[in-house]
Amino acid sequence: MGDRMGEQLRIGELARETGVSVRLLRYYEEQGLLTPYRLAGGHRRYEPDAPEVVRRIRLLLAAGLPTRVIRGILPCVRGVSGADFDPCVAVHLRDQLAGLDGRIAELSAARESLAGLLDATERVPA
Repeated sequence: MGDRMGEQLRIGELARETGVSVRLLRYYEEQGLLTPYRLAGGHRRYEPDAPEVVRRIRLLLAAGLPTRVIRGILPCVRGVSGADFDPCVAVHLRDQLAGLDGRIAELSAARESLAGLLDATERVPA
């Protein structure tokens, strides 16, 4: 990442610097995760910290968090790594983890049922 102190980025520059497509950056904007400002001609400009914000968004998405949750906790992110949070984030993360555990249990039960069906099907003589 280059030294961009005080320099605003265009959307294409932000895309190149972060490896995130322009279309996805626009989606982040629509979801309220990334806030550019507009020039008189309507062109987007991003603050110098925008690449780090995008990295934080990607980190949270990779953890399986939906954008509505990310929008709520993004202001609570501390530090450069994007993995340091204010304590208030723990409630959101705990809720998401519980939901994920529930989905895993449902998938495990479905897998067992499907494996049983397959086993029964393969034992039937042709």
